[in-house]
Amino acid sequence: MKGQFWTYLVKRLGLGLFTLFVILLASYALMRLAPGDPSKSTFLSADGGGKNAAGSMSSDKSDLGRNKIIEEKLHLDKPIIVGFGLWIWDAFHGDLGASVAVDKGRPVTELILERLPITIKLNLFAILVTYILSIPIGIQTAVRHDTAFDKTTTLFLFFLYSLPAISVALLLQATLCVGGLAPIFPLKGLTPDITQGMSSWKIMWVTAMHYVLPVFCLSYASFAGIARFTRAGMLDVIRQEYIRTARAKGLPEKEVIYVHAFRNALIIMITLFAGILPGLVSGSILIEYIFNIPGMGALSMLALSSRDIPLMMTLFAFSGFLTLAGILLSDILYVIADPRIGFESRV
Repeated sequence: MKGQFWTYLVKRLGLGLFTLFVILLASYALMRLAPGDPSKSTFLSADGGGKNAAGSMSSDKSDLGRNKIIEEKLHLDKPIIVGFGLWIWDAFHGDLGASVAVDKGRPVTELILERLPITIKLNLFAILVTYILSIPIGIQTAVRHDTAFDKTTTLFLFFLYSLPAISVALLLQATLCVGGLAPIFPLKGLTPDITQGMSSWKIMWVTAMHYVLPVFCLSYASFAGIARFTRAGMLDVIRQEYIRTARAKGLPEKEVIYVHAFRNALIIMITLFAGILPGLVSGSILIEYIFNIPGMGALSMLALSSRDIPLMMTLFAFSGFLTLAGILLSDILYVIADPRIGFESRV
């Protein structure tokens, strides 16, 4: 088993590196082929000048000279494949470059490490809420199949799943945030204004209020989807012969459902888990932007809007790595959940 595991792991890592290389090459090529001049848009985002509202070029020779320096620094004066190769070479040696627009001159690793904990914390709360609520509800709707509870819950879950996150976030801001109809929650940010003399419990409460709406907006669609998939997986399992045998032996219903049936229904939930890791970066872009949260999502938005190529390439690499890591982790969890799968056929 160990030999099969390590053989499988080495082959998957090799395939993952090749896939990541292709993803980065395609991303770099698309950025270079996109309309506009990245060196000029980069310069403008960094310095705030050089073009008017119509996008006309500045006649200032010093501006043109600085644009030329940026173009050479980003390897934009070279063919796409050469520029990509130079970026890969620098990245392989630990040099991911410095931001040339979002925060001019700062290494992109510093920018990412500064914002990554905020996004991880926000998304971990969302994932925790999602699974704590969705799995029990999915199990109960399967156990109570075709009852009023099942039909009502199914209708409600479909309703939640169909709501676009951006509309829900804006609606909640207009109704439940400061300045809205019922100002219960803060309008933006995750850091409360702490005044002198506030107790620890008060600080915790005020901080939690900042997280409620962003976490809800990040989790409600996933909650509805995972609950539905859990229901479908449990329905398939509880109709199997071994479940009827377990019940015939007189085992308690809770043991039959939560021990025997639930373990075999984990495959679907593990499959969904593969999308969680990349979601730590990309899944919260709109929510972080709307609630003015300085995390990875907001950083991605700034990088894309300003065409900050070093930062964008690092974010693409990070997102691609998380996606491939999530898929690999899911494959390993398959075997842990169901040893009958094994690594032999995969190798």
